[in-house]
Amino acid sequence: MKNRIFTGFLMILVIVIVSCSGSADRNRGIAASQLSDSSLADLVFREYTHDFGKVTEGEKVGYIFLFDNKGKGNLVISSATASCGCTVPKYDSKPVPPGEGGKLEVVFDTSGRNGKQTKTVTVASNSSKPLILLQITAEVVSASDN
Repeated sequence: MKNRIFTGFLMILVIVIVSCSGSADRNRGIAASQLSDSSLADLVFREYTHDFGKVTEGEKVGYIFLFDNKGKGNLVISSATASCGCTVPKYDSKPVPPGEGGKLEVVFDTSGRNGKQTKTVTVASNSSKPLILLQITAEVVSASDN
């Protein structure tokens, strides 16, 4: 329950931060209405969820989420934020040209965890969908349960 409340709070916080960052563009003379939808990047992940299945407590497990830029403009991922400090997203901040792809790796440290775990990663970019949620799940078991 606490994890859902924290995730909800995190999503609201990210939305507020992203919406506030638009004022910087206006200050530079670029109004959102001046941008053509046809020139936007379009971040599309091949998968939005991954289940590690059963993993032993203490393991570090990782998964690479592959994505494509299906839009007409260069794609730039500005941040990837995990719902927990036990989950670390890694990505390349270089622009991804239209028609090209990339990867975002998520590493989950199971140390101190037990039972069913669900973690989210919020990906912020200049895509037509500025915020995208990725989710990983795992059932963490102690070494003696294996």
